[in-house]
Amino acid sequence: MLEVKDVVKAFDKSLVINGVSFSIAENEVVALLGPNGAGKTTMVNLISGHLQPTSGKILLNGEDITNASPYQRIKKGIARNFQITHLFEDLSVLDNVRTCVLSNRNQLGRFFKPASGYKEATEEARAILGIFNLEQFSDQPGSELSEGDKKVLDTAMTFALKPDFLLLDEPTSGVATADKFKVMDTIIDAIGKRGTATLIIEHDMDIVSDYCQRVLVLAEGTILARGTPQEVMDDPRAQETLFGVSE
Repeated sequence: MLEVKDVVKAFDKSLVINGVSFSIAENEVVALLGPNGAGKTTMVNLISGHLQPTSGKILLNGEDITNASPYQRIKKGIARNFQITHLFEDLSVLDNVRTCVLSNRNQLGRFFKPASGYKEATEEARAILGIFNLEQFSDQPGSELSEGDKKVLDTAMTFALKPDFLLLDEPTSGVATADKFKVMDTIIDAIGKRGTATLIIEHDMDIVSDYCQRVLVLAEGTILARGTPQEVMDDPRAQETLFGVSE
């Protein structure tokens, strides 16, 4: 599915990503962990096309997308959300998702005809709301949702682009502790129904342990540890890097 091969990213003389390689398979959910400044956001920006690597390659389904633009990568099947939700807060929940459906269909320029005239796009948007358990908020403005439901809607909008590979940047940040697992249950269930390969930036080890099959630990621009959540938790180097614990 996705392959990152010997990727390097330098800003002037500062080496932020240093020879990183990993792959993520179809249906796999992988967490990317690391302390502040480890290069996690830079790595996500490299995969999504918002940054270009200094050297190395990024492949999607065997195709070299290293120099593809963010728009081209969306069309090829990569989509991402952001740590801070990006909603059309004055639009209804349905219209938020329908906007993304129309964009994916190259019909966004005709959106205000109005969008309700596009029956198939509307039906697809309603189906996505059903998958993410948001149908009860269909006519409600995005601004009126709880923080947890805003996170779910943000991911639903990304999902509407029909990605083969999904990048989720801290999908539970800003969500009340009591709601985090509900949010993740909804997101992971939706991902599972499509078989979407997913890379999640996350710092909550309970979330990582419950929802991710593998973990990559990034430190000072390199992969320090990799494996199952339990293997990483048992790795002394990862413990020291992530939690400041040393033997």
